[in-house]
Amino acid sequence: MSGKRFSGGCLCGGVRYEATGEPTLAGYCCCVDCRKASGSGFMPFMGFPASAVRFTGETATYASMSARGGEALRNFCPSCGGLVFGGKVGEATSHTIYAGSLDEPSRFRPTVAIFSRDRPAWVILPPGLTVFDTLP
Repeated sequence: MSGKRFSGGCLCGGVRYEATGEPTLAGYCCCVDCRKASGSGFMPFMGFPASAVRFTGETATYASMSARGGEALRNFCPSCGGLVFGGKVGEATSHTIYAGSLDEPSRFRPTVAIFSRDRPAWVILPPGLTVFDTLP
């Protein structure tokens, strides 16, 4: 892998990743599931092709129904509980990296907000985002 690199992991360091290249999409998801999973008003995320991401460490997973009717799989550290990424390693064609897990969080550059219909009134979005009621 070459080019721009993003690295990160869970709170205890047991789960790590490195992603190369530019994210295919970066933003805030305000859907109910992401809010509940993150314990916040939104989940900051970055999407990457599966071929651009390498993971180390064992994860625990939680599956729920996605907005498109398939399975949304969230991966977290079984030791510290830190939520790290979405998608099944070895099967998914892309992975969602949760931006709060970045080693350098200032590298997160959101461009969209999705599921704004579910956004709590107390969540203030940064100016300049393209906002979608559901998915783009």
